[in-house]
Amino acid sequence: MILYPAIDIKDGKCVRLVQGRDDTTKEYSSNPVQMALHWEREGAEWLHIVDLDAALSESRRNEDTIEEILRVVRIPVQLGGGMRDLPRIEKAIAWGASRIVIGTAAVENYEMLHRAIERHGDYIAVGIDVKHDHIATRGWKMETESEPAHFAKNLALHGVSVFVVTDIAQDGMLTGPNYALAERVAQATRGSVILSGGVGSLEDILKARTLGDRGVDGVIVGKALYEEKFTLKEALRVTARS
Repeated sequence: MILYPAIDIKDGKCVRLVQGRDDTTKEYSSNPVQMALHWEREGAEWLHIVDLDAALSESRRNEDTIEEILRVVRIPVQLGGGMRDLPRIEKAIAWGASRIVIGTAAVENYEMLHRAIERHGDYIAVGIDVKHDHIATRGWKMETESEPAHFAKNLALHGVSVFVVTDIAQDGMLTGPNYALAERVAQATRGSVILSGGVGSLEDILKARTLGDRGVDGVIVGKALYEEKFTLKEALRVTARS
């Protein structure tokens, strides 16, 4: 199982939100580039970066920061937030992103998603962000009628093989992820599922690891690391257990 330390960027700073709500913003670093280098030094195999301003308002204010992160780190980076058009996706790939997570556009603009898969299939993942058992878009502000597993299965039939699955109600709560949701998506798609939202303890990571043989082969950890519930090195030891 791969563990992805998360770096959420808002107004050029490294922050965390609770359930995606703006009024819960907490700053952990004024320098996301140094935070990325910190997680790399601590042994991270991948980074998960989200441009919150782009997700919420399609702002490009964090582009210079993200470009610098992609330039200075040597480990692969999974990048999401506002990836709603092909030029933006291709710019991020040109900067050095190893994976692009498409959320809103996968729901609203299938034609663009299809072109992205045709041109850059190995780079493309889809974010399945879930609120009240339905997919949410536009920075988690808009709820749709789409049911997660059914939606993901359709995308898998059209070439998507990696899914980042988040239960919004759990995100930032430190009370444990929605394992059942991730497992449903994995079973429906036969793809690779990265679990996100709610990790608060090493036990949560260990439980996620037990789903590895069912297609859940990655876990994103954010607030628990920043709140020092455990260290990255401790978490990596858990994911590496045989």
